[in-house]
Amino acid sequence: MAAEIHSRPQSRRPVLLSKVEGHQDAVSAALLIPKEDGVITAGEDRTIRVWLKRDSGQYWPSIYHTMASPCSAMAYHHDSRRIFVGQDNGAIMEFHISEDFNKMNFVKTYPAHQNRVSAITFCLASEWLISTGHDKCISWMCTRSGSMLGRHYFTSWASCLQYDHETQHAFVGDYSGQITLLKLEQNTCSVITTFKGHEGSITSLWWDPVQQLLFSGASDHSIIMWDIGGRKGRTLLLQGHHDKVQAICYIQLTRQLVSCSADGGIAVWNMDISREEAPQWLQSDSCQKCEQPFFWNIKQMWDSKTIGLRQHHCRKCGQAVCGKCSTKRSSYPIMGFEFQVRVCDSCFESIKDEDRTSLATFHEGKHNISHMSMDISRGLMVTCGSDRIVKIWDMTPVVGCSLATGFSSR
Repeated sequence: MAAEIHSRPQSRRPVLLSKVEGHQDAVSAALLIPKEDGVITAGEDRTIRVWLKRDSGQYWPSIYHTMASPCSAMAYHHDSRRIFVGQDNGAIMEFHISEDFNKMNFVKTYPAHQNRVSAITFCLASEWLISTGHDKCISWMCTRSGSMLGRHYFTSWASCLQYDHETQHAFVGDYSGQITLLKLEQNTCSVITTFKGHEGSITSLWWDPVQQLLFSGASDHSIIMWDIGGRKGRTLLLQGHHDKVQAICYIQLTRQLVSCSADGGIAVWNMDISREEAPQWLQSDSCQKCEQPFFWNIKQMWDSKTIGLRQHHCRKCGQAVCGKCSTKRSSYPIMGFEFQVRVCDSCFESIKDEDRTSLATFHEGKHNISHMSMDISRGLMVTCGSDRIVKIWDMTPVVGCSLATGFSSR
């Protein structure tokens, strides 16, 4: 089934190919079927559906299956046509889809969690089903026997998961804003390290095993790139969304990061340039520019007979400054600040007009986005959310062309 060929606008923005509607509640997950004009969706209305594109150009459900509990997460392995659906009750159900995508057979149920399943990964090599849930744990189960192999508990809800199939390392983000790196073994695991850089809960993770980079999105509207291979910790902070970052996907071939937020924002970040790391905020009892005391510095206020000032931080140099010494705002994309942030007056003077040139493109998805998935080989993206609508996008105008990357919209 070949996709329709759409003329691409000169403004280089995502092209909406299709809308898929039919769910009666929020759509929790949507995945494009590789090499097919089809999409698999799972929803809070307790249904899992396989939609195939008909000759009319419309997507119609070839499979419609009702579950016992709302569907909260999904993983699909195309080569074996195995699908795993996590539910609100903590169970994960495995199905096998027929070659023509018109029938789905139940395989087994995995009692993976005691509460809502938040993320699922299937590893064919080890036959492991790895998942996280709102019971504050990661579990890994054997898909041959259906038995539990191991569990590890966190201090708060585990919200998202990425897995390195070669090294058996798992990255787990949680609601406290922490990311934990675990090494999974057959019946045990060890905590390698933890990362803390976000001021809100972790909502999405993406692991690139080639460059050994981890990207995390959070409810604080920001994205952080962590250099795992170089053991540098946090290296880049990206701020361009105005709502929580719900999904991210790094395209290693073109060095671009695609991110989606709850307000419908779609951002494409150019990561193929040398960016600057945002500074750590410095602590001081007085303004590091004019030396006036901050309001908690009782002694200096008494000695100088002045009223203490409120503390701010310059986003470019990280210094603790007062409001009078940081009256300006500026974007600074090289450091990841795509919209205007507070900078001290001296840093503002050092920023040239060309330094304000955006290093990302921003687009409007025009619906609430809670989940996104990409078929990178075709440059296609699917988004879904609480508005019950699934949208399929041609992203090739903004993430590379067929000559440069091998992308094709066919």
